[in-house]
Amino acid sequence: MAMTAEPVTTPPIAPAPDEDSAPYWAALRQHRLRVQECRGCARRRFPPTPACPYCAHPGSDWVEVPATGTVYSFIVVHRTFDPAFAGEVPYPIATVDLDAGARIVARLAGTPAIGTRVTGMFVDHDGWVELRFRTEDR
Repeated sequence: MAMTAEPVTTPPIAPAPDEDSAPYWAALRQHRLRVQECRGCARRRFPPTPACPYCAHPGSDWVEVPATGTVYSFIVVHRTFDPAFAGEVPYPIATVDLDAGARIVARLAGTPAIGTRVTGMFVDHDGWVELRFRTEDR
């Protein structure tokens, strides 16, 4: 007789913000999206880093940006690393070129396709907030 596993219902593991990413996670808790902007070259970036990957300037400011953009690329997850999401596979994860600059990776709701317009949505979890994007067909 084959045994089937019971679905896992544990909540997703909360992120552990570090010095560089804490402002990003704090903004998400307020349902806002903030990215770093270099004080040297003014380029916006994600993920947060202590220095600019483009010009190496050590200074940056956190700027609020609209959570809108275009799908640059995507994958479809068929086997998740976190058991909390096992019941949700398959699901797409997209790299999104934000309209305000910077490229960000997040889960996607809707039909994935390169070049598709997306809008951010904030998913509240116990103690943290996740940024996801949805396509216009959702």
